[in-house]
Parts: sequence; structure tokens; C-alpha cells
Amino acid sequence: MLDPDNLDGVTHRLGQVCSNLAAELTGMGVAISLMSADGPFGVAAASDEASRAADELQFAAGEGPCHDAYAARRPVLTPDLRGTGGARWPGFTSMALSSGVAAVFAFPLHVGAAGFGVMDVFSDTAGSLSLPQQNRALTYAKMAVGILLDGDVVTAAGHLDGGLSDALDGRAEIHQAQGMTMVDLAVGPAEALTRMRAHAFAHGKPLAELAREIIDGYSLAQEG
Repeated sequence: MLDPDNLDGVTHRLGQVCSNLAAELTGMGVAISLMSADGPFGVAAASDEASRAADELQFAAGEGPCHDAYAARRPVLTPDLRGTGGARWPGFTSMALSSGVAAVFAFPLHVGAAGFGVMDVFSDTAGSLSLPQQNRALTYAKMAVGILLDGDVVTAAGHLDGGLSDALDGRAEIHQAQGMTMVDLAVGPAEALTRMRAHAFAHGKPLAELAREIIDGYSLAQEG
């Protein structure tokens, strides 16, 4: 079983990777999402709250550079979301542009065929990463993979620990709140989760915190 204390150490070290890379890439933010073939676990670490929220948008939309980078096991570099993102990821691009994200560079975290997640670099201005910047990002991505391999969150079969999802962000509470939102708003599961993530982003709070509020009686229907 996954040790929560050990997970805390892993996410702290992943947070340092994000912060250190962001410091080298002036004006950019970094976030790391852990993913599996069965579905995304969610955002594990970020250099700042804006980057965490931007990464959450990809899960709200069910699309985006991180999904493509994870599936293809190669970087997906999008220097101008406004110019090229809309055709590939219309839902994510619309939300990202509205939140001030202009460019996204996604670097997969993998060893061979085993994928663990993606490290995303966000910029509020359009423009490509230079080759040295790309190389720095790739170096930090390898650091993140090393942390995951050393942190006992990867099984002997090369997969992320199955208990990681709940440990990361209270996924059970999120699922419960998602079901309550489906009933309140008379919408499907994907739309309910999208509404929750959008509300959490707009109010500057973690999704797990909003989920607890919904369970305690808050309804997104109150938003009108």
C-alpha cells in the first residue's frame, strides 16, 4: 500500500523540480501531472498556483498537450495556442486563452514504454522555447522520472501505484461531489467535472477543497 508520508516527500521533490525549472525559464510556469493508461491521476506539483490551475484545465477539457504528449511518448510543443491550439484542442484552448495562457510545452515522463505523466511548461506570451531551454526542460523531466522511480510510487511492473490517485487529491471526494453536481445541474459526468474545475479555477481554490464544500452542502446551481 502506498505510504502517504512517502508520497508527501515525492510531491515535495517534484515541486522543487517545477520551481527550479521555472526559475531558469524566466516568466514561465511549470506543472507536473501524473497519469496512467486507465486515466489521469491529476496535478501532483507546480511552480505556482496559476500553473497548477492551467494544468487542471487539461483534465477539465479531457484534451490538451499533456494528453497528446503522454500518449505519443514525445514532447508536444505549442508556441502559439491562439494560432494552432484551437484546431487540435478547442475546449482546452478556449479555457487556457481565457486564463492568460498563450503557449504550452509538454514533456512526457517515461522510461521506455512505461509512462508516468507529463511535465508542462506554460507561458503567458506566444513564442518558441530555444534549443537550450528545451534541453533544460528535458533534463528536469528526467529528474522528475528519477524521483518517481526512487519514491516507491512505481510498481515492479513499471506502473504508478494504484493508490496514488486518492492520495494525491482526494479523488473519492471529488467523485462524490461530481455525482452530486450531476444531480443538481442535470448534466452528465464530464460536464459536471468541467463545471467543478472551472468554478475552482475561477475562485482560486483546489478542486479537492471545492469537492468538500459541495459534499457539505454547497451547490454550483447557486451560481445561476
